[in-house]
Amino acid sequence: MSVSKGNNSSGRKLFYVPIVHTETDMGALSASIKSAYIRKMGLQAWKRKKELIERFWTDLENAIYNLNLPYSRTKIYQDGLPVSDTENELKIVKKLAADGSRNHELIQKLIHKGATLVGTESAELLIQEYNLALSALNEPGSLEGSEDQKAQAATILKTRDEFIAKRIDQTLKQGEVGVLFIGSLHNVIPLLNSDIHVVLPTTPVAKG
Repeated sequence: MSVSKGNNSSGRKLFYVPIVHTETDMGALSASIKSAYIRKMGLQAWKRKKELIERFWTDLENAIYNLNLPYSRTKIYQDGLPVSDTENELKIVKKLAADGSRNHELIQKLIHKGATLVGTESAELLIQEYNLALSALNEPGSLEGSEDQKAQAATILKTRDEFIAKRIDQTLKQGEVGVLFIGSLHNVIPLLNSDIHVVLPTTPVAKG
């Protein structure tokens, strides 16, 4: 499925890929998220969730390879990857892949095929969201926190989406293909420049 946002005269294409984050992707929050989830949903539900996420990433990896990307002209954008220098961005991906992140393992494989990694997010906004999430997880009986915390989270998420859209517009050049791995709660498409041809490839449905 594709979403045409203009006449695509610049020749820019973006594959928009909704994803599910693994436990490893949560970084320092992973233990708190796991504890809060088990407290509310139970241990068996947590184990089942992990199994479904693993299956999701296996299916998604196959779907990405089936896109037959022109790797030398492909740029990879990643939810949660802060803009930095190229060396540091690659280090982050390598570290998370080594820790067992299926998402970052896949990115490494695409880089080895010739794709280019691009820092995607504002470090400042990511820190703000981290601090808010940590505070929300400490709220008893809730995975999302208070109504006020939910409102703050929604505002930060929208601002992150605006930054991501601007970053893609600034770095995706004529004749290039982008792949954006993005959490399912994000809504970047309406914020993208109208000359970027957005494609929603046939991939597993991102849930959770």
